[in-house]
Amino acid sequence: MRLIDIVKPENRAEWEAKGYSLPKYDREAMVARTKENPTWIHFGAGNIFRAFPAAVLEGMLNRGEADTGVIVAEGFDYDIIDMAYRPYDNYSLLVVLKADGSIEKRVVGSVAESLKADTASEDFGRLQEIFRNPSLQTVTFTITEKGYSLWNADGSYNRFADEDFNGRGLKPQTAMGKVTALLFERFKAGAYPITMSSMDNCSHNGDKLKKAVLTYATEWCKQRLVPADFLRYLEDESKVAFPWSMIDKITPRPDAKVQEMLAADGFEDNNIIVTGFRTYTAPFVNAEETEYLVVEDTFPNGRPALEKGGVLYADRETVDKVEKMKVCTCLNPLHTALAIYGCLLGYTLISEEMKDAELAKLVTRMGYEEAMPVVVNPGILKPADFIDAVLTKRLPNPFMPDAPQRIATDTSQKLPIRFGETLKAYGKNGLDLSKLTLIPLVLAGYARYLRGIDDDGNAFEQSPDPLLAELSAIVAGLSLDGGNDWSCLRSLYSRKDVFGVDLYEIGIGERVEAMVKELFDGTGAVRNTLRRYTA
Repeated sequence: MRLIDIVKPENRAEWEAKGYSLPKYDREAMVARTKENPTWIHFGAGNIFRAFPAAVLEGMLNRGEADTGVIVAEGFDYDIIDMAYRPYDNYSLLVVLKADGSIEKRVVGSVAESLKADTASEDFGRLQEIFRNPSLQTVTFTITEKGYSLWNADGSYNRFADEDFNGRGLKPQTAMGKVTALLFERFKAGAYPITMSSMDNCSHNGDKLKKAVLTYATEWCKQRLVPADFLRYLEDESKVAFPWSMIDKITPRPDAKVQEMLAADGFEDNNIIVTGFRTYTAPFVNAEETEYLVVEDTFPNGRPALEKGGVLYADRETVDKVEKMKVCTCLNPLHTALAIYGCLLGYTLISEEMKDAELAKLVTRMGYEEAMPVVVNPGILKPADFIDAVLTKRLPNPFMPDAPQRIATDTSQKLPIRFGETLKAYGKNGLDLSKLTLIPLVLAGYARYLRGIDDDGNAFEQSPDPLLAELSAIVAGLSLDGGNDWSCLRSLYSRKDVFGVDLYEIGIGERVEAMVKELFDGTGAVRNTLRRYTA
């Protein structure tokens, strides 16, 4: 049966008996109210939006805690709207895959309207209308970190931004340009207050959004396309707020096993969709059960009461602490440890790594014994509870097809934060760095990873990384056959840009070197070294 038919009154009992949770509110009335007085619009129509913010609102609608929905806009891959939203009347199916093997299936109907943020489309006129409405409270984003970037590595504008600032006027092509143009509509309509809230997984995301919007407004002011008062409106925090947030939830590509399970239920809309931009989506979204969203509570025009659905609101300092807890201690370092050693040991699933006794000990002891002494406690979330969920529910979840190869992408860019900050905190707090064992072991494993030789002595392809060629060249002379010149390691482990610190200056460089030598001691050395240090 089609998704749009499952929710019809005559079919509800059948599908509820199959374990499907269906909307319990008058959706037609909700859609009408939302279109007349929109309160929330979201940019980025991907899987994370449907699995998390839209699902939170769905629960609130079902409990009578909200009476309007969310409008979604896609500013890049318009096929998502045409292929994954409109054919299904903006419904989707959320499949929650739990670590204990149980599954929840929830039909999400909270999306009242789906639009293409294309300045050449009639949808853009509808977006302008929404932004002119005083009722609009918040605009949220999940467009990935690159969606906020207007610059090349040398600081010059990238091609798209440069084109926008040279001849396109107020018809920009980047997401940030389009949003700024829509904010200009709101300014002209009455300079109404609004909150622009990034939910993307990047540090101080609100600042990235604000910088991009102000850059467009400044350039347009110079060209006299907008008045100076518009720029002042955007800079006035009592009018336009750009809060920080921390989001954490894994929503991988649609999984073939989930597709088969839905087909067995008689759920016909189980097709996997690949757009022209190679976005993988579907009428369903599969996701893990654990989720966190902490948002700086700065909303000059009010906001949806998402705290009733589990979203946490706090001040900016607390949001920053939550992010540091996750990135520096309780999740990301564990992920990177599993990524490095998973590639060396031939694993392709994080969940399978957690069945490996040595790897499970590595991340468990590293998290609890070595990282927790310097954890930043945000107060709003307990670090112990967070890491417990990571180690007992998230990483071992057999339904989550997350791979060490994916997590190993851009490792050189992640190490300074994921490990460097912990090493700095040890020194700052006067703790004894010589007592660390497993963090040095992960850093030692990185040299073996850069060499691209697995534990069986076979070459493997490392994941993409902007410094991969440069760093691999440093260890290119090392082999498993002995006779190595280990002096190259100092060139690697003194790199503050890679590790956040010079490992020799803080006194652990020599220990890491000794571990590297053990890891290169022939085939099977990775396993033997892991076993030795996790015993």
